[in-house]
Amino acid sequence: MLSRVASQLYWFSRYLRRAENTARLVGVGSLLQLDLPRSVRFTWRPMIATVGAEDLFLGIHPEPDESHVLDFLLLDARNPSSLRSSVGQAREILRGIRDALPQEVWEAVNDLHLYLDADGPRVLTRRYRMEFIGRITDGCLKVSGLLQANVSRDIGFQFLRLGTALEQADMTTRIVDAGASGLVRPRHDDDREAYRNMQWMAVLRALAAYQMYRRHVRQRVTAAHALRFLLHDTEFPRSVQFCLARLHRIVPAMPPRPAVDRALVRVSGLVRQADTTLLAAGDAAGFMDEVQVYLGSLHEAIAEAWFAG
Repeated sequence: MLSRVASQLYWFSRYLRRAENTARLVGVGSLLQLDLPRSVRFTWRPMIATVGAEDLFLGIHPEPDESHVLDFLLLDARNPSSLRSSVGQAREILRGIRDALPQEVWEAVNDLHLYLDADGPRVLTRRYRMEFIGRITDGCLKVSGLLQANVSRDIGFQFLRLGTALEQADMTTRIVDAGASGLVRPRHDDDREAYRNMQWMAVLRALAAYQMYRRHVRQRVTAAHALRFLLHDTEFPRSVQFCLARLHRIVPAMPPRPAVDRALVRVSGLVRQADTTLLAAGDAAGFMDEVQVYLGSLHEAIAEAWFAG
């Protein structure tokens, strides 16, 4: 397979999964806003730091408010990681490799693009926000289902899986990062623990993980339990450990590259050895930043190994 096509399949699956998880990231805040009493202060700003775009955001919005944050995360084409940019990039890549994937995939991605253009601004109002997020996540899951059901299990499919697993691991750490970054500011310190647990419950729900958490953990939601489930669970598809285990199964099916193996072993070791109880009591957001750096190094090793030619 040509390195150009391999790279496009890898990036198509990454942009698609990024779009879905950006919607889920905003879902964390939206669910919290619905659950919190009016006396509790909620702030969207930490989400900008979570996606690593604070300088760009403040350059565009020197005095930001809620609508600016939501517009930047979801609709602003100047933000290369926004939902609109991710869907647009996936669509442009797909336009160049339409012969490599089923026609139904193009139609589903194009539907998402048209929906964003027509109804995107509605997400700035609370009334329609969860409906919008649900429509986007459903549309992305439809494309994922079409790829799973209708694409031959050849080397091109392995590059699709590679991009999906790496992007999901990265976005799970970013959504957890948002949960650990203090979106909620209660007026009294005595209320801090209760609202903190509510925040983690919103993280689980945004990742569609709440029912599986209840089924497998069977304890009330706390920061330590939620972190352990989302980092270490070996059976939940959005947990970081599950995504890394999937990468360990995919990489041996590709042309051998020792640098990719080493980068994958390093990030797997970092996640596996994390003490979630200590993270819950300390700097969980800082640890998520560290995992994202390691995942970035893994991406660089993949790009150098298989796409540079």
